[in-house]
Amino acid sequence: MDLRNLNTFIQVAELCSFSRAADKLGYAQPTVSFQIKQLEDELRVQLFDRVGHTIRLTDEGRAMLAYAQNICRMSEEMIKSTSVGTAPEGKIRLAMADSLCSPLIPEKFANFHSLYPHISIKITTAGTGELFRLLDHNEVDIVCTLDNHIYDTSYVICGEEKIGVHFVCSSENPLAKKESIEIEELIEKPFLLTEKGMSYRRLLDEALARRSMEIDPILELGSADIICRLAEENTGIAFLPDYVTEKAVRKNKIARLNIKNFDIELWKQLIYRRDKWVSAQMKAVIDFLKKISIV
Repeated sequence: MDLRNLNTFIQVAELCSFSRAADKLGYAQPTVSFQIKQLEDELRVQLFDRVGHTIRLTDEGRAMLAYAQNICRMSEEMIKSTSVGTAPEGKIRLAMADSLCSPLIPEKFANFHSLYPHISIKITTAGTGELFRLLDHNEVDIVCTLDNHIYDTSYVICGEEKIGVHFVCSSENPLAKKESIEIEELIEKPFLLTEKGMSYRRLLDEALARRSMEIDPILELGSADIICRLAEENTGIAFLPDYVTEKAVRKNKIARLNIKNFDIELWKQLIYRRDKWVSAQMKAVIDFLKKISIV
């Protein structure tokens, strides 16, 4: 069995397109079609349903995809084990919530690069919906979400961590002295929030909507760090993950508020598609991200 045909099959399955697979592999499209036909003839099964200009894996194709990925992975490992000093190389496309870039990347990436100098990482930031659109269209290899707990059998969750999230205000704000606060009282205050529809802001808006409430912020901004600094200056109330406010809380510049009967769960999850071939370079990036805790 020709490994090139198996690799072409994997690329067509992941990209759901003969033409996109051809572009990625540097082949002419007829070559890709011929390789898939060869593989189907050899296996005596139809791997794809072809309807108009769209294709999708058949049940037999989904079963064969797992075998193809394992064969190619073992071939890669065999070559690596017989090549002294060979290190993983290639580009990995990572998409994540914008506010995760700061705690995950700056302090740790230099160490990763020293260990894997031939792996490059392209990072795209987006909201949760866009993250999964990119993942489902194979425009990224891995996503790192900051949202509610997501589970879907189409995906592999290779790492997850529950993240604390609180309303916060300046330590000089009178609210900082209160043991507990009603949500009705809080939402009347001036608010500084991240953009509408983005991860924990969306979870906040949904929780308030269930109570027929909403917040009209005086400032909406993509940078959680800037919002934190403005909250320190007593410009308004903010709603932020604990890792963003931790330093300010320790310095007693910001106080986390106890809101009666109002809790929101926030999770950081590292996810890739179940039908994705996990290459050596992709595994290295996954292992790197799994080791970084932001709690």
